[in-house]
Amino acid sequence: MKRSFAVASLVLVSSFAQANDCGKVTIADMNWSSASLIANIDRFILEEGFGCRAELVPGDTMPTSTSMIEKNEPDIAPEMWSNAVKEILDKAVADKRLRYAGHSLSDGGEEGFWVPQYMVEKYPEMAKIDGVVKHAKLFENPEDPSTSAFFGCPAGWNCQISSGNLFNALKLGDAGFELIDPGSGAGLAGSIAKAYERQEPWFGYYWAPTAVLGKYKMVKVDFGSGIDEEEYVNCTTQETCQNPKTTMYPPSVVQTVVTETFAAKSPAAYSYLAKRAFTNEQMNTLLAWMEENQADGDIAMEHFLTNYRDTWEKWVSQDVANKVNSALENL
Repeated sequence: MKRSFAVASLVLVSSFAQANDCGKVTIADMNWSSASLIANIDRFILEEGFGCRAELVPGDTMPTSTSMIEKNEPDIAPEMWSNAVKEILDKAVADKRLRYAGHSLSDGGEEGFWVPQYMVEKYPEMAKIDGVVKHAKLFENPEDPSTSAFFGCPAGWNCQISSGNLFNALKLGDAGFELIDPGSGAGLAGSIAKAYERQEPWFGYYWAPTAVLGKYKMVKVDFGSGIDEEEYVNCTTQETCQNPKTTMYPPSVVQTVVTETFAAKSPAAYSYLAKRAFTNEQMNTLLAWMEENQADGDIAMEHFLTNYRDTWEKWVSQDVANKVNSALENL
């Protein structure tokens, strides 16, 4: 009887150990700054806090999604803009191949039409589109002073369609605005930087999380329409949209995706990933720091874990937090 009990106890202990054995884990290091930062944070916390053998592997939205579904690797995609591959991800989750762990960005990716904060401080009504239209002449077009400038999304980008359709839906052309193609993402960012340096009016499209919105305080203009997701999907984002209606941009879903194998094998590590999330404001600030310091994801990881303990320690147990902090002291 005692021997049977001992064997049963060993089996239970062994099963528990296996259920929480992190082992080797591969993490997709996506080729944009916020995703690389999160990947490096996950690597350090999983290694030092959970005893995983964590490895970063190159990644991008479509190839990473496909590889996770077909090859069961990498184990973790820390920042997946899942709307872009929603159909195949949803099917893989339904088939028990993948699992959505949580939201990398708690408030989702953000798009909108923006004006500098200093303009809203001077003209509070500019927080709404009617106020921007009222002061249209302040946004002088440098190429044609008789018109007002609205900086749209660069040609060839998907957001060129949505920003153009919303420009038309808001009848900004009738208000004297001209839709300006900035030529590139750098050109669009540069137009904001130039306006800020001179404290001049600026009005146009941008998105978050980005270093630009971390460095330059901007206010997203309220269209007064709320979000009409059906209109956004069926017309706003379509090049063939003939009669666009006004809608605010819905937030983009940004999630952490893991293989079902990893989630089942490492429930404690999975629990961390389910809790780990950033707000756009936090990520904007971190991206601005990365740009100003020319820091890669690894350097930015150390900056975050050292200076944002109040944030990340809530994602893990005290024991894990102690291990991570001890490892940080030895860097």
